[in-house]
Amino acid sequence: MATIYYEADANPEALRDKKIAVMGYGSQGHAHALNLKESGFDVRVGLYEGVPVFAGRGPDHNPHERGFGSQGGWIVGPRANEHGVEGTFVIRRDREDVRHAILHGWEIAQETGRASFGFSHVIPEGHFRATVRRLAEGRMGRRVEDFGAVGAGDLVMPPAAGGTLLGLAAAEGRDEGVEHMDELLERLRKIWTQPDDLNPALISAKVTRDVSNRLALLARSLGQAGHPPPTVAAYLSRCLFSMFAEDVELLPKGSFQALLLQHRDDPATLQQMLRIMWTDMDRGGFSAALTKPVLRFNGKLFKDDGADGYSLLLTPEQIDLLVQAARANWREVEPAIFGTLLERALDPNERHALGAHYTPRAYVERLVLPTVIEPLRADWANAQAAALLLAHEAAELEANPPEVKTKKDFAAQDRHNSAVRAKWNEARQQVRDFLHRLCTLRVLDPACGSANFLYVTLEHLKRLEGEVLNQLNALGDTQDALDLGRETVTLQQLLGIEMNERAAALAELVLWIGFLQWHIRTKGRASVAEPVVHDYGNIEHRDAVLAYDGTEPMTDAAGQVLTRWDGETFKPHPATGQPVPDEAAQVVQWRYLNPRQAEWPKADFIVGNPPFIGNKRMRLALGDGYADALRTAWPQVPESADFVMYWWHKAAETVRQGEAERFGLITTNSLTMIFNRRIIEAHQTASPPLSLVYAVPDHPWVDSAEGAAVRIAMSVGVRGTAEGRLQTVTQEREAENGEVAVEVLTRQGVIHADLKVGANVAAAKRLQANDRLSNRGVIPHGAGFIVTPTEAQGLGLGTVPGLENHIRPYRNGRDLTGTSRGVMVIDLFGLQADEVRQQFPAVYQWLLERVKPERDQNPRPKRRDFWWRFAEDQPRMRESLDGLPRYIVTGQVAKHRVFQWLDASILPDDKLIAVASADALHLGVLSSAVHVAWALTAGGRLGVGNDPVYSKSTCFEAFPFPDIDSAGALAERIRKLAEQIDAHRKTQQAAHADATLTATYNVLEKLRSGEALTAKEKVVHEHGLVGVLKSLHDELDAAVLQAYGWADLTLPADTDTLLVRLVDLNAKRAAEEAAGTVRWLRPEFQQAGQGEQAMMDTGAVDEGEDETVEPKPAKVAVTQRPWPTGLTEQIKAVAEVLTDAGRSLDLEGLTGHFSGRGRWRDRLPTLLDTLVALGRARVVEGNHWVAVGA
Repeated sequence: MATIYYEADANPEALRDKKIAVMGYGSQGHAHALNLKESGFDVRVGLYEGVPVFAGRGPDHNPHERGFGSQGGWIVGPRANEHGVEGTFVIRRDREDVRHAILHGWEIAQETGRASFGFSHVIPEGHFRATVRRLAEGRMGRRVEDFGAVGAGDLVMPPAAGGTLLGLAAAEGRDEGVEHMDELLERLRKIWTQPDDLNPALISAKVTRDVSNRLALLARSLGQAGHPPPTVAAYLSRCLFSMFAEDVELLPKGSFQALLLQHRDDPATLQQMLRIMWTDMDRGGFSAALTKPVLRFNGKLFKDDGADGYSLLLTPEQIDLLVQAARANWREVEPAIFGTLLERALDPNERHALGAHYTPRAYVERLVLPTVIEPLRADWANAQAAALLLAHEAAELEANPPEVKTKKDFAAQDRHNSAVRAKWNEARQQVRDFLHRLCTLRVLDPACGSANFLYVTLEHLKRLEGEVLNQLNALGDTQDALDLGRETVTLQQLLGIEMNERAAALAELVLWIGFLQWHIRTKGRASVAEPVVHDYGNIEHRDAVLAYDGTEPMTDAAGQVLTRWDGETFKPHPATGQPVPDEAAQVVQWRYLNPRQAEWPKADFIVGNPPFIGNKRMRLALGDGYADALRTAWPQVPESADFVMYWWHKAAETVRQGEAERFGLITTNSLTMIFNRRIIEAHQTASPPLSLVYAVPDHPWVDSAEGAAVRIAMSVGVRGTAEGRLQTVTQEREAENGEVAVEVLTRQGVIHADLKVGANVAAAKRLQANDRLSNRGVIPHGAGFIVTPTEAQGLGLGTVPGLENHIRPYRNGRDLTGTSRGVMVIDLFGLQADEVRQQFPAVYQWLLERVKPERDQNPRPKRRDFWWRFAEDQPRMRESLDGLPRYIVTGQVAKHRVFQWLDASILPDDKLIAVASADALHLGVLSSAVHVAWALTAGGRLGVGNDPVYSKSTCFEAFPFPDIDSAGALAERIRKLAEQIDAHRKTQQAAHADATLTATYNVLEKLRSGEALTAKEKVVHEHGLVGVLKSLHDELDAAVLQAYGWADLTLPADTDTLLVRLVDLNAKRAAEEAAGTVRWLRPEFQQAGQGEQAMMDTGAVDEGEDETVEPKPAKVAVTQRPWPTGLTEQIKAVAEVLTDAGRSLDLEGLTGHFSGRGRWRDRLPTLLDTLVALGRARVVEGNHWVAVGA
């Protein structure tokens, strides 16, 4: 059974592991097939389906004049047979000449036994690989080795090659025709039976991985030999480019490999010969090393031949690794992956410090497409539609010339011919205008690394350029793309900024190799001009966010240079033997002079992957001086924001001000956290606003270079108000090369700052009613503060009076969700150092030896000076908990959102959120599915486990509690259920060590979903009595919904409705508070003696409201837009109206969306017919039109 999708409503990720047939008209369909194949989909049909076939109207058919008027028909239903491919040639109804010619040719073939007609292939530029060779008659030509798309076919009568596959081979050289017959048949069979064997993307990936492994070994070997990473990187750059150059014959064929083999046993000679060869490549001319002339290459890569390490002295074993890498087919090396080759030669510690991560190609493409390519393709679709509409009008005009009967009629005929030419030229101009835009736009990656994003962008731009050129040719514009008058996509359009000098140089190398691969593959080696590589200056080596005039060491008042501990070097403590910071390992602290925001070059699109450095790591990774300068230069960015948000803010501001069309950035998934989300909210509420048109809030990613698993987010922004496409990862599975294949669920709507659609929970206001009750726990910042009960006794607990107030039980998130450590913590809040030494001398010495050495190196004066105290004592939390016998806690980052009681004697650490309430009513509401749904939406996600984060500001302080009679029966029922749930869990945990909260709620989730339990989970189910727990939670959820007056909801099915109601309730409460009415949760603490508690409001429907009355549908007001003047804009506007309507429209309904003067309505039917012909709209219900996918 086959499922048919229109392009707009197909979810590509849902098609993985399925055989796909891409049906399309002309090069558009083939481009989609190629895109899918290169993204790893199993595309079986698509090369021939819908291919247009051209036939001249006269006996002297010129294959270069493939205009709309000369199209004879198209191919449908292609299929494989024993000879290759067969299909049906559908002839246009107005081309009777073609039908008669074929019938006549068939009659001749029956009589003579010779083929009288055939079809030649027209392969689009960029979609084939060819070699230049001498043909039988001595002429030079290109032999097509492989092709990935068929742009058109020419009906040739009689066929130049005899109309058979054997004749096609003989056309190249009659002596080789029979020899290559089996090879050609096999290639055609593979197109249908084993397409992956011919998939250029898979071939390239395999070659690149093989080369990568060889060079990784070599890089490691050179590093172990003592060569510094910059030298290794530069040397390998020259070697890699030489391998590529010899394979594409920019160097004499096999010359580099021959040098390696010739001097394998004489490394010293090889060192000198490579130095000579690279110097000659820099200058061009005769090379003494190769004894042949060489082209002149760009000196940036091969200059400085006198520098140390320019050519390294290798061992024979290292030379063998180079030889093995050189034997690879460097025509097939994938530049998008190639950038990782030399990155692996860089110092791993430096790469980690700078937050650099290698981005897999599939992830790069997932961001490049919505950021750059999709808007361009949308514009191209409109331009192409306008061109084809005009071409149709030109063909109709051309087919109906005026009659010439008298001499005066010649003037009319001249006017008619002039009008025909003008109409054809107008059609071509639509395409030329788009080509101009395509070849002049600029794309910026402000953290380009090794240029993966820029190369993938280049590849898609060149592919789109090929489609545009094909369309120009089809419209009769036969100007050669190599002519100086024809624009083309070049590397000058791809701009990058990169802080790492070696990575910046590598980026240029990657782009040039990729560009030359494409150029030689499509134009041939002879088209490469000298110098082979240009220094366009499009990759800048500088800081992308901070500009400054210079740096100088910081000094104290006495003029002494300030230093700090390097954060890495430790030594054993002389008394304890424990590792403590080595105070001798110091680094200079630098002051940045005149710090200011860095400028970015003007660009139309911004895309990239800035460094991943959290706000807490910025000082250690970048230095105090840099962090201070950065925050001085960017006061708009909160200090709590991660490093990547400086890029995000700059890109968003650039787009909002109209200086760029779109930006798309990869960040860590902490983008949805409140400390980063504030920046998104600021831009979404600014004037003009920013809208997110594409987002993935959480996506797996494995750093191939270091094997580190991280989580990322993707976001694409545009100026103005627009809906977006939100993709949520629903399934993950391991794939090749350390990557993770994912399946996504796509939703359409307004994407909020928390990267969610639907209820705008991110916009909820903090409520005074919840103020001062939720706080994070303490941050000791020193392992010496944490002690075991035995160590505590040794310090005097139980024997020294008063010490019980300062050594307390201590819990973190894992203690509560897993197995408790049972540890205690030394808490000296409120004591001075002299008091500690006098009252608790053993404790003083313990901390003096175990905490003070580390604190002495801390950059914050408060933490150095008060070394015996916690880094964060959390006095507000202590104040809120004072006098309570117990309080509520939940883990800040946890797989399951669980709330429980902690005794007041226990001190929470900063990974716990403490809610200062001893009322089980509050515990019950927080433990309900109502609050859990809110918390999962309002909080972000962090970590490799992608665990939900509970933010006290958005999850608790903005949450509207139900307002019920605290002494009523319903409140008492909620309290009772909450106490039972807490007691049940603790009882089962005490009895069974495996019944941890995480294990118990894993089983509870499976029970709710109906999924079968494993053997281990069945044990947990028994030990935890999870069935009992489920029944308690179900009853609690029902009671809390009743407290809100929302018993009509069923969770989780009605979660979206629940969130909408909660957001509305939050807005209502915020308005009440602004008017002076606050519904305090703990009025005696929060606002003792101030204000009155408001009357109960359950949120239930007013008794006087008649729910049985059916509401009348609201009449939707149509906002009219001016009728555009340009044809492309008209097609775009009509397509947008159909898409936005989401339903079918007739002519009258469509007309109502526009205003204008003149006869613009007359053109609507033609525009609609064009959209239908291009598959962007379809006719329904007679005279109604609807957008495809609506």
